[in-house]
Amino acid sequence: MSRGTFPRVPPRALVAGAAVVAAGLLGWLLWGASSGSADGGKRPAAAAASSAAPSAHRTGPSPKAPASASVSKGPSPSAAPETEGTPSADGPLKGKVVVVDPGHNIHNSEHTAEIDRSVDIGTGRKECDTTGTSTNAGYAEATFSLDVAHRIREILQAQGAEVRLTHDGDRPYGPCVDERAEIGDKAHADAAVSVHADGAAVGDRGFHVILPAAVRAGRADTGPIVGPSKELGERIAGTFVRTTGSAPSNYIGGGTGLDTRSDLGGLNLSTVPKVFIECGNMRDPQDAALLTDPAWRQKAAQGIANGVADFLRR
Repeated sequence: MSRGTFPRVPPRALVAGAAVVAAGLLGWLLWGASSGSADGGKRPAAAAASSAAPSAHRTGPSPKAPASASVSKGPSPSAAPETEGTPSADGPLKGKVVVVDPGHNIHNSEHTAEIDRSVDIGTGRKECDTTGTSTNAGYAEATFSLDVAHRIREILQAQGAEVRLTHDGDRPYGPCVDERAEIGDKAHADAAVSVHADGAAVGDRGFHVILPAAVRAGRADTGPIVGPSKELGERIAGTFVRTTGSAPSNYIGGGTGLDTRSDLGGLNLSTVPKVFIECGNMRDPQDAALLTDPAWRQKAAQGIANGVADFLRR
């Protein structure tokens, strides 16, 4: 929560399959036609959409890069100055701020002591961050998520938005999940999206969008953002289907492509509308062929960006 070009499943066939998966998907398609263009942990497949159990990385061990010598524990290093680029002088999203959160960090495996320390997520404590998963061929989720985040940033900046990344591969590890939320909060973002890919069993395919549950505990109070975050997630799910041709997950969300969770610090501690998207399953060969295809990653970025733009223009 992934190099090379692989054959892509025909979008038309996937969309046709997705259309019969759930009534919720039909609603997204109709909505989109009228409006225009993880933290760690695993959960058993076919979990219900409202469960609070972890789902970011599910079955099977995720390969990790060899850890370097342990560095002394301490707080996450401050983020380096962000290379945000310059938004267009004009455009439909002028004045809007979007935070894009590339899941994990390719250097996390070199700093296991630091990312294993626990942080407060409101409902309890969890590890600062995780290494993420990878394809069986070794394409890392952290590499995938940063690549897609760069593509999303370029698309939204071209429409006038100010886009900030929680990190740009320029940190030794992290940021921790609580800091990822804090970056969006301090930016007073109009929308935030965390980009991931899943690590589930072979045969588990498709994407899903994770929504924040209603949480009020400790530092967490998601009450004000549950509604707008759900709208953001539904719009992203609908545009992701249309742009990529991918179907909603066949192993989580009951065919809706939506999952609600209360165990993710990046959502619990957010004060701005925020969702996670798991773009596919890196451990399934068919999904991995898509996730490792640069052309498909561009479609994924376009689908996510279109959903964010639809939400901001509502």
